[in-house]
Amino acid sequence: MTATAPARPAEVPVLPPPGLRGPGVRHTWVPMVVAAVLMIVIAAVALCVGPVTVPPSQVLGTLLAHVPLLHFHTNTPQLNQAIVWQLRAPRVVLAAIVGAMLAAGGAAYQGLFRNPLADPYLLGVAAGAGLGATIEIVYGGDSSSLLPVFAFVGGALAVAATYLIGVANGKRAWGYSIVLAGVAVAALLTAIQTYLQQRDAEQIRQIYDWILGSFSVASWSDVTLILPYVVVSAVVLLAHRRMLDVLRVGEEEAGTLGIHPARTRLIVVAAATLGTAAAVSVSGLIGFVGIIVAHTVRLTAGGSYRIIVPVAMVGGAGFLIGADLIARTVLSPTEVPIGVITACIGAPFFLAVLVSRRAGVGMGGS
Repeated sequence: MTATAPARPAEVPVLPPPGLRGPGVRHTWVPMVVAAVLMIVIAAVALCVGPVTVPPSQVLGTLLAHVPLLHFHTNTPQLNQAIVWQLRAPRVVLAAIVGAMLAAGGAAYQGLFRNPLADPYLLGVAAGAGLGATIEIVYGGDSSSLLPVFAFVGGALAVAATYLIGVANGKRAWGYSIVLAGVAVAALLTAIQTYLQQRDAEQIRQIYDWILGSFSVASWSDVTLILPYVVVSAVVLLAHRRMLDVLRVGEEEAGTLGIHPARTRLIVVAAATLGTAAAVSVSGLIGFVGIIVAHTVRLTAGGSYRIIVPVAMVGGAGFLIGADLIARTVLSPTEVPIGVITACIGAPFFLAVLVSRRAGVGMGGS
């Protein structure tokens, strides 16, 4: 009788986290190219269109004339050069930066909280920035040079308070606790802001103009003011986009792969807050960008944050440039606050996403 060797247990294949496999990851460049082309086309239209229409050739000549070391000479009239370079170009660039940061922050929060309806204002940055701006407008006198600083500090402090409260109950309650902490902090700061508005009714219109968002006074100084913070935020979020995919499978699984979940969450929240606070400090509170762009990229380009984060940045830039173009032309010569435009687009989109999610849950449970 021959002895039989004991059967070896079947090996369980190790699968990559959801969103890291599939054809979408192999074709990352396709959605990026599409988003980049759309952004460039929208930006070109925004530079040409306005109360004074500037031909594309003159726009291109003006831009090339301001490239350092190129020494390009253009025949564009001085008036059109001033319109393009001093008025429209900083507005387009600032809208692109703000849109990219809001979309990236929304994508990061959606990955972190595993909720496609999360946005970059979830943890109270909007309420904090709004309170900071209100304090500067009410008590800062006629000068508004410090308004972006107050808004930035207010937004950063609000998220810091939310995070400290949210993690007080331990890592396992982190998700729900930090969201509830964000709601509570935002409600408190909004109440204080409302009180300050009631005390100084003369400044209410200026406060609401800032809250609704606008790029009407955009300048190159605004771009240089927020650019360092935006660059740091973007680099950190892009460097951690793969970790967002890993966190989707659970903290224990992420830990076995050598990732520290608590530290990763803190870094991502800090980076998203830095970029969002810098963005709203010069633009005001522009809503729905993070939800619309990040969720659209997820639906069209796949569920991996390796794709979602960079494509959302480019898509967010193009989206907000287009929204600003609509805001300044739909009722020309007057301007509609850009927050109104994004809300008119975003509110139906939000409801559609909510209804589709409920329908999916209902079908899954039937």
